Amino acid sequence: MARDLEAVIAAADQALRTWEPVWTPFLDGALLEQAQEHLAGLAELELASRGGYPGAERQRLLLQRYDAAIDADEVAAGLMGLELGGNFLFDPAERQDFRSGLLALGAAEGELGDLWLRGDRGAQAILTAAQAAALDGRTAVVRTVEVALEARPLHELQLPAPRLPRRFQTVEASLRLDAVASAGFGLSRNRMAELIRQGRVRLNWQPVSSPSRALTEGDRVQLEGRGELQLETVTATKRERWRIELVRC
Repeated sequence: MARDLEAVIAAADQALRTWEPVWTPFLDGALLEQAQEHLAGLAELELASRGGYPGAERQRLLLQRYDAAIDADEVAAGLMGLELGGNFLFDPAERQDFRSGLLALGAAEGELGDLWLRGDRGAQAILTAAQAAALDGRTAVVRTVEVALEARPLHELQLPAPRLPRRFQTVEASLRLDAVASAGFGLSRNRMAELIRQGRVRLNWQPVSSPSRALTEGDRVQLEGRGELQLETVTATKRERWRIELVRC
């Protein structure tokens, strides 16, 4: 991540030197937050982020000189959609399977934005326009299924519904990661434990592989495609259980 952050800092320096707006590659949530925090102290730099639709997890940063900045929506981000069509009725695939298929074709990680599933018909994704054009008309193999790739304008995609913050409480027998996360994300505890062991879950943006990891007040749990849980308060009950106030966003 240090090298990726250095690349963002170099892009910020370019924007300040040339007085021209600069888009970074797509950044995951951890790097996006780190970059925003690192650059927030530069009064002459204005930051904005875009991922192709509201609530996108992977976004690009727009870096501009504050005294020459224009509205971010007026600066062409150069994004396109990609349809990944195939029949997955008998061999269901997950997000990472599709992403791995695109990377195997030579796609660059920084050119790939969010990707979401479309049942047994495949998936859709957001990419830079150049990367989408390079993949248009090609085929990829995802698990055992041949997938046809078709570039599309963003407005032709069936974009994920905006995810609004939701505050709720749960009472759990323990503060184990799998117990709290399964309640917060609405998955079975066994499925959540499996995702944790697969490295699909992050705790405060750090990889975590132990379902029994104990959580504390203020922790944040991230699961790709399902957003983030924030543990706002943790209170012991009279029956030796834990009442947890969560915010899912």
